[in-house]
Amino acid sequence: MISQILSHTPVYVWALLAFLLYRGYLASQDRELSLLKLAIIPGVMLVLALTSINPHGALGEAVWAAWAAGVAVAVALVWTLSKGEIAVNRAAGTVLQRGSWAPLMLMVAIFVTKYTVGVLTAIRPDLMHAVPASLGVTVLYGLFNGVFIGRLARYAAAYLRQPLSVAAL
Repeated sequence: MISQILSHTPVYVWALLAFLLYRGYLASQDRELSLLKLAIIPGVMLVLALTSINPHGALGEAVWAAWAAGVAVAVALVWTLSKGEIAVNRAAGTVLQRGSWAPLMLMVAIFVTKYTVGVLTAIRPDLMHAVPASLGVTVLYGLFNGVFIGRLARYAAAYLRQPLSVAAL
């Protein structure tokens, strides 16, 4: 059964996994990035999650509220629990991203969740159309997205807090 699942997985899925692993590895190292580059992975993860949310499923339009609740909880937790100062070079238009394996773990978690949902939808469509499964997966996507959005928001806030006059020095 596993070989059937793997053999029926489109090639682009493996390419996406390779891209995520590469970006996750890069995130494990300290590096200076513009806010735009820093937003790439949260954007990709947002697209992956949003393309998996089904407003025509068991939750109907309430799926968006469930997802947003997950995002709000995770953003609040990231904002509250994150420690450490964020180094900003406003003159260069960059922030220093401290290396961490957390983004890789989150990217793999989203990928595995999306892949698992795809497989379960193909094998047991009735299961994925049940309210508990739909609610659980939707909130999980929201939590994952919220962590990425919360981290990006912290970097953006640190960047915007630094006065331009400091950047000009």
